[in-house]
Amino acid sequence: MKALTGLLLLVFGHGVSSVLYSLHYFYTASSGLSTFPEFVAVGMLDGVQIGYYDSNIQGIVLTQDWMERYIRDDPEVLERSTGIAQGDQQGFKANIGILKKNFNQTGGTHLYQNMFGCEWDDEDDSTDGYEQYGYDGEDYMAFDLKTLTWVAAVPQAVSTKQRWDEDKARFQYLKYYYTKECVGGLKKALAYGKSTLQRTERPRVSLLQRSPSSPVVCHATGFYPDRVVVFWRRDGQELHEQVDPGEVLPNHDGTFQVSVDLNLTAVPQEDWGRYECVVQLKGIEDISTPLDPALIRTNGGKTGVEGDGGGEHMSHHLHLTSSQPLPGVPGHC
Repeated sequence: MKALTGLLLLVFGHGVSSVLYSLHYFYTASSGLSTFPEFVAVGMLDGVQIGYYDSNIQGIVLTQDWMERYIRDDPEVLERSTGIAQGDQQGFKANIGILKKNFNQTGGTHLYQNMFGCEWDDEDDSTDGYEQYGYDGEDYMAFDLKTLTWVAAVPQAVSTKQRWDEDKARFQYLKYYYTKECVGGLKKALAYGKSTLQRTERPRVSLLQRSPSSPVVCHATGFYPDRVVVFWRRDGQELHEQVDPGEVLPNHDGTFQVSVDLNLTAVPQEDWGRYECVVQLKGIEDISTPLDPALIRTNGGKTGVEGDGGGEHMSHHLHLTSSQPLPGVPGHC
């Protein structure tokens, strides 16, 4: 789902010193999938899963050790969150039936998704909140916190938008939740997970190339957090052409990786020395790796020393507040 995916990619801009922390929840309700739970909910704190719930287990599984400490200090959170998840499960099941009618569907496989949460900037103390819905892989409805309105992404959502826009009291509650309650839960959880979530792990950088005619790939891996900037420079100037940036992807050990391709088909090798790959991560000095043939690894094996001494590294749901809005109650659509 396009809008939901975009919100997961939080990266530093060049020279930015603040950190944007996030608390997000992801709901997925399904119909017609016999091998997948009817309802799944995942909680993510700063991109790290903290809890999981599904309709088969009917309970919340904590996925971080420090969340166990959080719950021991406030055991009511787990009981309250479990009750909310179970209620949302029933609501989302009913909503799929309503959506199928709105889209004139009878059978088949269908998915109803919801993402909501908040973000906090530790430098200027600014906050933001999100609530978005999707159906069958496409955007359906989104909440605009700045204007306190709902935005319909498809014609089938217009009637729902009109009904929801009439609920002014709920708008005020959502504004309070996303700017106060959610952010409060985010800050509290950060305090428990500080040693994990606020650590910095230095990336390992390699230059890779499949064949002499392939792009040269600057591959950074093993870094944490995921807010990294990787780019190519020529003569000290950042390149925008010839470059194909990749997405930041998770590694199995909780760190991240990213690759940025550089197309040099029109550049003679004697000019390669003008190019370098730069990796920026808050808390460490910039890592610069020159485009030196001796540093490039190919399918035929290592042809030189890897950049920065490294190589390839390829290898729900918990509400932290007392009154999360219940977006999935029956009849919500």
